[in-house]
Amino acid sequence: MAERRSALAALTAGLGSLTSKGAGLAMVTDFRGWIGSGIRESSPGAWQRGKKLETSGDLLTYSPIFACVTRIANDIAKLRPLLMAETDQDEVSVKAPKASPYWQVLRRPNPNQTWVQFVKQWQLSKQLFGNTYVLKWRDLRGIVTRLYILDPRGVQPLITPDGSVYYSLSSDQLAMIPTGMRACPASEMIHDRGATLWHPLVGIAPLYACALSGTLGLRIQQNSTAFFANMSRPSGMLTAPGTIDPVTAERLKEDWNTNFSAQNLGKLAVLGDGLSYEAMTIAAEQAQLAEQLGITAVDVATAYAMPAYKINAGPMPTAGNVEALESQYYSGCLQIHIEDIEACLDDGLGVPDGYHVELDLDGLLRMDSLSQMEVLTKGVGGSVLSPDEARAKLNRSKVSGGNSPMAQHQMYSLEALAKRDAQPDPFGMTKPAAASPPPAPNPAPSNDLPKKALPICASGSLLKQLGMELTEHV
Repeated sequence: MAERRSALAALTAGLGSLTSKGAGLAMVTDFRGWIGSGIRESSPGAWQRGKKLETSGDLLTYSPIFACVTRIANDIAKLRPLLMAETDQDEVSVKAPKASPYWQVLRRPNPNQTWVQFVKQWQLSKQLFGNTYVLKWRDLRGIVTRLYILDPRGVQPLITPDGSVYYSLSSDQLAMIPTGMRACPASEMIHDRGATLWHPLVGIAPLYACALSGTLGLRIQQNSTAFFANMSRPSGMLTAPGTIDPVTAERLKEDWNTNFSAQNLGKLAVLGDGLSYEAMTIAAEQAQLAEQLGITAVDVATAYAMPAYKINAGPMPTAGNVEALESQYYSGCLQIHIEDIEACLDDGLGVPDGYHVELDLDGLLRMDSLSQMEVLTKGVGGSVLSPDEARAKLNRSKVSGGNSPMAQHQMYSLEALAKRDAQPDPFGMTKPAAASPPPAPNPAPSNDLPKKALPICASGSLLKQLGMELTEHV
């Protein structure tokens, strides 16, 4: 309860001053901003003629749109959140300890959702409605402990005359605001938005760009469903060579619909008086429905920056490098959404300087086994990775002596090579002159030799030398 009271106090901060001073809150609508407001029609005069595009809920029944939206949400949800801390050594980032108070909300954003479910809903809201609104709950320390994603259809940005931003919130039982909130400060919200075409606070979903293609695809599928429900027989008309009075025409029409429609399809019709049946609708093969349906699917993939082959709307690339294809998919489609999530969480959680939230791309850019082993082997052999770091990529435990990068013994540092190059002959190509042998030493006189170290003469015998030594002692 203390946490809830603290959060409610933060959410209502500033509301009293706004109402007491009579400050106005300007509502930001979907198409009000720099370009102006007005009715956006699919074609000129479409609104007067009763023509309209399908709503976002109906467009989700078109499989290419559903595939693009869910593919982006699922792929980003694969990435684990990491709380990184910058070290003093070369500004290298390492994982922050699990005891950090900012880590808990990343592991479990709220009691009702895991991180995977939370990110899925984040992206589904952004891809379908162009905006994701996240309500923050704080503890008594002011640290964010819970995050709730709100229904974007129930949130409205507000702007005060001095430029302050607030949000009007509808009721949400899961977020514990049963009666809603008139003005929630922007400091208690995380707002991730798509392309801001008309106003900086209003994002536009890719559905805006592919609504026509999605509507066309749905119409083709609906017409095809009705066509095949009619036993693949197009509608037509009965004609006669002469004039038919209205009573007879109405009777023939009623008899034909009764006897040859619905469950009576396929029955044999017997016509007389020169009556003939002529088809009026274009058959599916003549209308090239399959080709048009394929074009609409590719157009939807283009709006979402999705490679067409990812949703089975185009040919699979012949390149065998899986990592290169995934890297292209990441940089062209997913990277901007991942960067948005990281930046929003850094700012929304208020992590201190030197810390930042990062999504682990290893869950996305996975290589095949052969390429992965080759990269890791070269990384260890090139002194980039230590054996333990390479083993961690394969989910293997550490080994003794594997915590340091290794290098071969014949490799030298740049400093040692610079000292070698500074020598007059760094490569030792000049042969040194042959040195003359030293002169032989002169033999010392016999009187200078020690008495007990008398050398043996080459010409005398051992017995003679011993006799001489005894004589001298006597």
